[in-house]
Order: sequence, then structure tokens, then C-alpha cells
Amino acid sequence: MRGIPANRWLRRLTGRPAMQDWLTERGSLTARLRACCQTFELRCLTQRLEVLDADEAARLGVRPGSLAWVREVLLLTDGVPVIFAHTVMARRPRHPFDLRFGALGERSLGSLLFSDPGIARGPLEFRCLDQRHPLHRRAEAILGPLPARLWARRSHFGRQAKGVLVTELFLPPVLDLEHRIRTA
Repeated sequence: MRGIPANRWLRRLTGRPAMQDWLTERGSLTARLRACCQTFELRCLTQRLEVLDADEAARLGVRPGSLAWVREVLLLTDGVPVIFAHTVMARRPRHPFDLRFGALGERSLGSLLFSDPGIARGPLEFRCLDQRHPLHRRAEAILGPLPARLWARRSHFGRQAKGVLVTELFLPPVLDLEHRIRTA
């Protein structure tokens, strides 16, 4: 992770991080996780209205300080947390997708995003988040002490004027899954 800028999102990975295959996966992470473990669980931690920070607001094309729907989940394989996901969706403009998003509960967002051909995924962006980043701090508040830096990726999914920004933090146990896939 050395040499990676800690203050901006990158469109290309530099170097070869140990979890590169996970970071660059363009399909559903949920589907991939289900395929490599005995049990899979999605735990919805929160779904609420929250004020957007400047970075997320810019990525969604709304004013900083706007209210947005925020959903945070943990993805667990065999009882072990492997991914902390943070999704933001602007409140305006209103769209029928809002109701589907609001009714997800313990179902994965991917079940909506990857089943609707009208939803397009933008490019993946990558970043090492350190303990100063709010998402690192949120994950640590839920999970307890974490490594000082965690790889994350994000991408924008769009349907007409409605956009959803999904950020996923990859927790160290995801590397054990990679090993399990290679030896299976």
C-alpha cells in the first residue's frame, strides 16, 4: 500500500495489491462471496438520511450538505466480516428506485443493481483509506481495531437521473477467501 495517494480516488490500481482480484471484480461481490464460502450473511447496520460530505456530493452531482439516503452493511462469510459497504443515494430527484432501495432490508443492493438492465455501472475507483477517513472510522467503531490502512473501491451506478454511489472496504479476512478459491 506504500506509495498510494491517501487523499484521492484512483481510476487505476498502481502496483499489485494482494486483493487486486477482489478490488477489480466488476460483477456482484455478493455472488462471488456466496460462491466461495459455506455460509453468507448480509447484516444491515443502518439505513437513514444523512448529510453528504463534499466528496460524495460531488460524485453524485449534488450540492455538499445535501441530504442523502445512507445504507451501511457488513458482508460476512462463514460468520467472519469480510466487507464493509457504504452506499449513498441522493434524495432528489425522486424516482421509483427509491422505494426498492428503501425496502431492501437484509437483501443485497446487488440484487437490485445487477438484475436491472437499465442500471449502468460507472468505472471503479480505488483508494487506501487510513484512520483519518470517516469510513475507516465507522468500520472500526463497528468491528473494533482494524489495520491502519484498508483498501476500498467505489463505483457509481446510474438509472436515468438517479445515481447510487457504492463504496466497499475490504477487510483483511477477504484474503483468506482468495486462498480458499485457489486451493479449491
